[in-house]
Amino acid sequence: MTAFVHHFIYDFRTGLRDKSLLLLNYLFPIGVYLILGLLMTGLNPTFAATMIPAMILVAIMSCTLLGLPNPIVASREAGIFRSFKINGVPALSIATIPVLSNFVHISLVSIVITFTAGPFFNAGMPVNWGYFVLILILAAFTFASLGLLFGVVAPNLSAVPLLSQAIFLPSMLLGGLMIPSSMLPPVLYRISFLLPTSYAMSAWQGLAFGMTPAIDPVWSLVILTLSGVIAFAASIYLFTWDSKNKQKSRNPLLGLLALLPFVLGAIFLAG
Repeated sequence: MTAFVHHFIYDFRTGLRDKSLLLLNYLFPIGVYLILGLLMTGLNPTFAATMIPAMILVAIMSCTLLGLPNPIVASREAGIFRSFKINGVPALSIATIPVLSNFVHISLVSIVITFTAGPFFNAGMPVNWGYFVLILILAAFTFASLGLLFGVVAPNLSAVPLLSQAIFLPSMLLGGLMIPSSMLPPVLYRISFLLPTSYAMSAWQGLAFGMTPAIDPVWSLVILTLSGVIAFAASIYLFTWDSKNKQKSRNPLLGLLALLPFVLGAIFLAG
């Protein structure tokens, strides 16, 4: 347990000391929050009602999809994981620590956004704080598990941006952050529910902000949970200690199972 705590503290401090991680964990999401707060609240007055969950999701995606995979791939290629294995560090610890440390970063940024968006931009505040925190935790876990999975299955550092941007960019445009999913054309509306942000926004709207959600928020919670659990389990199963010695029987395409709950949601729920 002592070794786990020390490893966690080291990983958390790395997120503050490393310039690229500091940018992705703090500077980029807070910068986007301030820019969109000034811009979108003037162009689209309805944006203020969902500004807090939308900007928290930007912070979550930046921290997990953009910031989490690179250190995993870099450590694997540098042979750091191999030395961990020699010293008896289990794969579960190596996978769990980045998820936990990223959650701390996300929590700090979320606190800043939540308690400044009201006085600065007249943003809507949660009416149910319990559900607000629960959905934040669940969304952070799901995205962190997906980011972890990207780091595990990416063959090299060059592949990481391709995997991360496959979710990040569509989520920014279609995931209900800038405009409500209900305002999208029918085809794009259904496609939007292939993205985890659509379910997180629906859950927040229906359970925490007293708004009308796009789909049943309970199903949103179920789908986010299933995807997060599958992604985390797949990360453990597919984890490799050394980029030169991979288990040939473990096909990285198994990681696509983490997207199955979103596909089913888009088919059966986004009517």
